[in-house]
Amino acid sequence: MTLKLYNSLTRRQEPFEPVESGKVRMYCCGVTVYDYCHLGHARSYIAWDTVRRYLIWRGFDVRYVQNFTDIDDKILNRAREQGTSMEEVADRYTQAYFEDMDRLNILRADDYPRATHTLNGIERLISELEQKGYAYPAGGDVYYAVRKFPEYGQLSGRKLEEMQAGASGRVAEDDPDKNKKKDPFDFALWKAAKPGEPAWDSPWGKGRPGWHIECSAMVREKLGETIDIHMGGADLVFPHHENEIAQSQAATGHPLAKYWMHNGFVTVNGEKMSKSLGNFTTIRELLDRPTDPMAVRLFVLQAQYRKPIDFTEEAIATAEKGWATLKEGLSFGFQFGARLGWETSELPPASQLDAGAIARFEQAMDEDFNSPGAIAVLFELAKELRRQGNLLVHEGEIQGDSQRVQKQWQTLVSLAGVLGLKVDADAELSPTPSDGLSDEAIAALLERRQAARQAKDFAEADRIRDELQAQGIVTIDRPGGVTQWHRS
Repeated sequence: MTLKLYNSLTRRQEPFEPVESGKVRMYCCGVTVYDYCHLGHARSYIAWDTVRRYLIWRGFDVRYVQNFTDIDDKILNRAREQGTSMEEVADRYTQAYFEDMDRLNILRADDYPRATHTLNGIERLISELEQKGYAYPAGGDVYYAVRKFPEYGQLSGRKLEEMQAGASGRVAEDDPDKNKKKDPFDFALWKAAKPGEPAWDSPWGKGRPGWHIECSAMVREKLGETIDIHMGGADLVFPHHENEIAQSQAATGHPLAKYWMHNGFVTVNGEKMSKSLGNFTTIRELLDRPTDPMAVRLFVLQAQYRKPIDFTEEAIATAEKGWATLKEGLSFGFQFGARLGWETSELPPASQLDAGAIARFEQAMDEDFNSPGAIAVLFELAKELRRQGNLLVHEGEIQGDSQRVQKQWQTLVSLAGVLGLKVDADAELSPTPSDGLSDEAIAALLERRQAARQAKDFAEADRIRDELQAQGIVTIDRPGGVTQWHRS
């Protein structure tokens, strides 16, 4: 199978062929660090983490870069509210970002460039655009001349006549800079310093960069002039990504990215998420309820990344039930592996796993990262392992060949890992609470119970069984006077 993905630039699904064979360079637009991350961020970064994981699974050498916007009016406003500095606000919410994403098992990027650390590259890029006639200074600001770039609108499909300067909420309809611009569609590359705001020296005077130029400079500095995949939310198509293309392509003469990928929106009970509606939910609020982070991942991945998802209490409850099934299957080897004589510390290479399950999984993911189809394969494996676990608990043995069952479990763990779904092996290997009965105490009680049964003191035998049951220990009497037990 050939991996195919939907390219927002061409508006069609295309075979994936990286610029350099075997290598993938990916850039994801990161957060503006002025607040805690919300459900929309969870959806976006889980989706791109999964894309990255799958490309690695398919054998690509992937370099993944995600930026932080740490210069922005929203950050400055938050600093004023809190009586602190822009740097302190940015640092606090950058750390909060990492805490939230770690809980969701999102892999760290290979690099996290910040706008404040890329000022030389930003200035160089603006200077190049100015020299080539695509940018002009005006009263300490520098603007991009949109009409100088004939391909403007290629990503969004918009024509200049149809565009509004206030798209994506970044520019107010009553544009305070309209008198400086040669054309109302032009956008700022550099903003002149304002009283009380951080500013940096530049050829155009003290100021700070515009939002769009930051990503163009960071992509170029960290990944080169043309990358393989540029990713972000659907809300970034216009104007942010459209402006990135205009800036980068005008400066270098080369496409910024070969493929553009955008994830769908998140609604809450059918409505757009907003603080004014009272339905704004941060990731940490959701996880602290508590909600299992893996259930949140499963909720997101049960919809293909381009589709909208609606967050409801019922949807999360369904995802938690689904995760319980997957978790039971993933825990099988950690719970029963030693009893079956399995090695569980390392997983074998893909060539030694269940070929049929892998083929079905890859067939789904190769179709524009169809995660719902991939998850269906995980559930097939998990339900079979759950069945085998029940047989082992209640009848003392599994059905069929142990090596085949082991391969199914190893396949489930491997494929779940591609989707970022995992269980804590240490927790599964240590299910006994600190105040519960030890294995030695259970064995001693079972010996007393056996002695009572042999003495035909069935009341005492039942009392010990009930005592064990109250402690979460299930006993199963087998022919020949053998009693098996497990923790419920």
